[in-house]
Amino acid sequence: MEKVVAKVNIVRPGEGEILGSGAQQIRILENGEHTDHRLGFAEVTIAPGTPSPLQHRHAQHDEGFYVLAGTFRFTVGEDQYDAGPGTWVIVPTGAPHTFANVGDENAVMLNTFTPDLYVQYFRDFKAMIDSGRPVNAETMKPLWENYATEISDEYAS
Repeated sequence: MEKVVAKVNIVRPGEGEILGSGAQQIRILENGEHTDHRLGFAEVTIAPGTPSPLQHRHAQHDEGFYVLAGTFRFTVGEDQYDAGPGTWVIVPTGAPHTFANVGDENAVMLNTFTPDLYVQYFRDFKAMIDSGRPVNAETMKPLWENYATEISDEYAS
């Protein structure tokens, strides 16, 4: 009987699909192709002073964040949590949330999506930005609806 070894996917520094540029960048490390779409994984770099996403909730995936550098402020409903390097945050399906870089240097985190549903969202979001469309509740609502995500109106500012 022949032994079958699963193919391993390795993404080295500087590799992976890069979305964005400079200090605002998402590097897709796992697009779901190698996990039967059970997991998507990205490295997210955010410059200081970058506006945070509107507070939102996902109906079909959990989202995890592992901070590598800098300080992120996670807002979940009305609660705020500052997270520095080595901190893991899991946002379960349905929990309203957003995050921001509250430091004075680039902040970097690993971002997981189970299942991988949100990887394509980042591609679509980049296309929206590249087209020159503004980023606001009106433009984000139809995009998020494609990914079972909605704005948490009760926490909108």
